[in-house]
Amino acid sequence: MTLPLERHAYGEHDMVLPAGSHTRYDDAEIDRDTRLLMYRRLQEMRQFEKRAYDLFMQNLVKGTTHLSLGMEAVATGFGTAMRADDYTFATYRGHAHTLARGVPMEGVLAELLGRSNGLLGGKGGSMHLTSVEHGVMGSYAIIGAHLTIANGAAWSAQYRDSGQVAVCFFGDGTTNIGAFHEALNYAAVFSLPVVFVCENNQYMEYTAISDITAVRRPAADRAGAYGLEPVVVDGNDADGCLLVARDALAHARSGLGPVLVEALTYRHGGHSRADPGKYKPSGELEAWLEHDPLKVYRGRLDRLGFAGAELDEIERQVGEAVNAATEAAKNGPLPDPASAYTDVWADGGHSWRN
Repeated sequence: MTLPLERHAYGEHDMVLPAGSHTRYDDAEIDRDTRLLMYRRLQEMRQFEKRAYDLFMQNLVKGTTHLSLGMEAVATGFGTAMRADDYTFATYRGHAHTLARGVPMEGVLAELLGRSNGLLGGKGGSMHLTSVEHGVMGSYAIIGAHLTIANGAAWSAQYRDSGQVAVCFFGDGTTNIGAFHEALNYAAVFSLPVVFVCENNQYMEYTAISDITAVRRPAADRAGAYGLEPVVVDGNDADGCLLVARDALAHARSGLGPVLVEALTYRHGGHSRADPGKYKPSGELEAWLEHDPLKVYRGRLDRLGFAGAELDEIERQVGEAVNAATEAAKNGPLPDPASAYTDVWADGGHSWRN
């Protein structure tokens, strides 16, 4: 069985901006309800991240935070395509991927604020979001660490013949980490049901990926070394990401082995809130804003005849939900100091055991 993964590939195109027009997926076989759902999710991620930034600037967020502003289409497309029992593995830039699996905004915001009504009781913070109930198997702060863990989840699914797929998201800089190559090799050798998704936002931490990588496409150009097809998608187009995700998940779920996807996208801000992003060339952000995920998708829905009032109402509803989640998070109690000694071991205790 062969699935048409190659139909999504852009090939050797300019890495500065995604190739192709905004109308490329206008005629895709995506039903109305799915498109409305994805528009709502794009709005949720955008408005949530803006609120997270505001709360950080008010000194309410504990620790640093890494936002996905400008990158929402990847999480939206893949989250919509995934089965409820599939697994998500994310990096420290994992707010959008967590929301994409249906985790309530209140729990995520409260976690950022270090409150006891947070997703992890206020003990994980922005970089460690986890909700096993929703298939979110963790956000990982160590670059590349979660790729091999995703392999473990995929191997478990393969062993149990559960049909589940592990989807592992990571940044372009991870492709220069040893764990990336080890994980791809292992997944290919054992035909694991795992989809690796490189969110190529053009920058590692403060360095352009093109300045420090021997190939033009950091993920796709290395796929052949592990017997995989190079799949490149416009990571700012939610429909494109959905279609790639559907095929990649079907490929992995069918026992055909792993898939490596490179999604071309761009983060609007710096690496974290401590980074003003002044290393970016003049005019680069403005060029990418013309291909902003929300602008691209709203334009498509307008062209397809979706009522503007209906889309505006979705935006308004999301705004109300973000406001309600913000108030609930801010009013949440601080954790009991004694809770620091729980969840340390599998039995919940903290004492050393023989």
